[in-house]
Amino acid sequence: MQGGSVPRAHTPGAPRRLPDAVAGDKGYSYDSLRRWCVRHGVQPVIPTRSDQRRQRSFRHAAYRKRCRVEHLFNRLKQNRRVATRYEKRAANYLAMVHIAAIRLWL
Repeated sequence: MQGGSVPRAHTPGAPRRLPDAVAGDKGYSYDSLRRWCVRHGVQPVIPTRSDQRRQRSFRHAAYRKRCRVEHLFNRLKQNRRVATRYEKRAANYLAMVHIAAIRLWL
């Protein structure tokens, strides 16, 4: 949760270090992650498991966007070079992801 940075939208200055929301599936529905999100001002978009006592609400529209991104990654991984990461350099791997995305688009 500490890694990465989110650039500021239309404002100069240093990038904002935390995202506005964190999306995850039911496997990430544990109290310590939710407490971290609340403490740092990040909205958790995580459904609760059925075995948890406290059922929390979450934004369904944002969760659907998370599913779209996950489905895209699954479609990209149908290409063997992307799934197994044959390319060792990041630039070459990104080029293969672009080629896979173009093949999906066409």
